[in-house]
Amino acid sequence: MGTGRAWPVMGFLLALGSAACFALSGIFASALMSAGWSAGAAVTARIGFAAVVLAVPTCIMLRGEWDRVRRAWRPILLFGLLAVVGCQLAFFLAVQFIPPSLALLIEFLGPVMLVFWYWIRTRVQPSGLTLIGAAIAVLGLVAVSGVATGGALHPLGILFALIAAVGNASYFAAGASSDHGIPPLPFVGLGLAVGAVALVVVSATGLLPFTATAAPATLVSVSVSPVVVVTGMVLISTVISYVLGVAAARRLGATVASFTGYSEPLFGILWTIVLLAIVPTGLQWVGAALVVLGVVTVKLGELRPRVRPRTPALSDS
Repeated sequence: MGTGRAWPVMGFLLALGSAACFALSGIFASALMSAGWSAGAAVTARIGFAAVVLAVPTCIMLRGEWDRVRRAWRPILLFGLLAVVGCQLAFFLAVQFIPPSLALLIEFLGPVMLVFWYWIRTRVQPSGLTLIGAAIAVLGLVAVSGVATGGALHPLGILFALIAAVGNASYFAAGASSDHGIPPLPFVGLGLAVGAVALVVVSATGLLPFTATAAPATLVSVSVSPVVVVTGMVLISTVISYVLGVAAARRLGATVASFTGYSEPLFGILWTIVLLAIVPTGLQWVGAALVVLGVVTVKLGELRPRVRPRTPALSDS
């Protein structure tokens, strides 16, 4: 009789666990790049090994359903190139210039970008609450970046983080579509495979600098093998986070799960403080709160009816 109450509680716990695992990716990436790894090598290792780990469950779940994959090649390709390669590579490039927690906060402006993209594409105006939320999130970005105090962060870091936000928006857009009929886990597995192939090809041509070293990496003030860092990044921040996220979405539904997913920037700040001993300034704390508040307000506004463009009334005469 109590299962109805326990079911959503477990879903929330899984969603929070997913967000906490995702938020560690910047910590792992910073450790690798401080040890001499290029951003291209770090993201290729993350996506490539994660695709290998998910290959078996993907093949099992798609057994006898490969016609669906053939029909859905376009969304799979877009997911792999934009949501996986574009988002992850831009984020890893961003953390070379700005702290991981701040890069994560800027990346999570993706849903705000998505609102305006849908507005332009459908010509259906968002609700007033949605627009207020977007303004709050942008104000938070200004506070986080340090522009207000004249101590702006590295512009390249901000630029790459904004590119990651575009990839983040494409992730939500692709994940919301279920017309192809492919379950979430194999869809993610196929997207990671596409992303891994693209990264390997680009790296092999020399367009993407690829440098990986065996030098020890510093993680939580401890010198460890880069194998340990890559393993943590692949299993914790990619495979486990995706699996927990899929399990949470099945229990909570996409809308509620997306709300809890916005706890990821907060976990990013928490991990940065605990593991890297980097404490944001007071203004950046305010900016972080505004970004999260703005994104949540945007999502709340999406639940309200949208204003459709007026069409001229047809005369009976």
